[in-house]
Amino acid sequence: MRLRRKRRLLRCLRKRRELKAIQNNTSDIRPQDILLMSVVRNECIRLPYFLDYYRKLGINHFLFVDNNSDDGTREFLTDQPDVSLWWTDASYKSSTYGLDWSNYLLRTYAHKHWVLTVDPDEFFVYPFCDTRPIRALTDWLDDTSVRSFGTMLIDMYPEGVVEDTPYHAGQNPFEIAPWFDSGNYMIARNPTYGNLWIQGGARARVFFHDTPEKAPALNKIPLVKWHRRYAYVSSTHALLPRGLNQVYEERGGEKTSGALLHAKLIDTLGNKAREELSRSQHYRASGEYRAYAEHLENKPVFWNNWSEKYINWRQLEILGMMSKGNWA
Repeated sequence: MRLRRKRRLLRCLRKRRELKAIQNNTSDIRPQDILLMSVVRNECIRLPYFLDYYRKLGINHFLFVDNNSDDGTREFLTDQPDVSLWWTDASYKSSTYGLDWSNYLLRTYAHKHWVLTVDPDEFFVYPFCDTRPIRALTDWLDDTSVRSFGTMLIDMYPEGVVEDTPYHAGQNPFEIAPWFDSGNYMIARNPTYGNLWIQGGARARVFFHDTPEKAPALNKIPLVKWHRRYAYVSSTHALLPRGLNQVYEERGGEKTSGALLHAKLIDTLGNKAREELSRSQHYRASGEYRAYAEHLENKPVFWNNWSEKYINWRQLEILGMMSKGNWA
């Protein structure tokens, strides 16, 4: 595992040559700042609300990699004073699906910082997030010597057909997609990295009902007190050293955990699926996006009689989808 981690770090150092700094405001980063890392492509419509949400949560500085967007993403981000932006037209697939780029930026700029690594359609929810900023959480994690914080990715969806309700820039996506599956999940322990592996939910139910083993993984470890020796190895599903993946209790009880509300299932998904299918830059020859493109032609409805409408983090705790553990 130590050798595997060193290889990851060497890869990210080699791949740094693919990144061109468009706007580097990292000199503004203060020692106690909480950072956010994201790799994006053609996400301009999502970014106004995304930035607003995380600023209100308490993020101090954003690190973005723009993978050759042509929808105004780069221009929008360069107007943001708390954003540092790098651009690349290199292969997303050859960069280990963006991990080499993000690992390099995390190694270079996030050392000894708490950093949240998320996609632009993922929204972090944690215990007491409605009354406490993210710094309250990271301060408590520091006090308890915890270096990583786990979440479950929860697919959110509308009541009707996805394409019937258009999404507008700056809009809260959960105004149009407030529903989620409260059950229908499978969980196992990955013997290689020691992380949990969760599958199921709305995408598995609708897009992968015949092949549930191919459904996307829903386990994430997005919040980490970063060290330059750390590296993500599979999206944000797993890290090295292996101990960072221990975000659950093995001997009973519950560790404090959160959730990522996933706003993928809105009307932008069809165009995104077709674009990514033609680019073929994603895992398993973009098989996930192929399933999206094929099934969306039939205008599926994700809502059913077992769907739950999102209220707040306490609802997720009652349903067993996150836990405040011993944080009071």
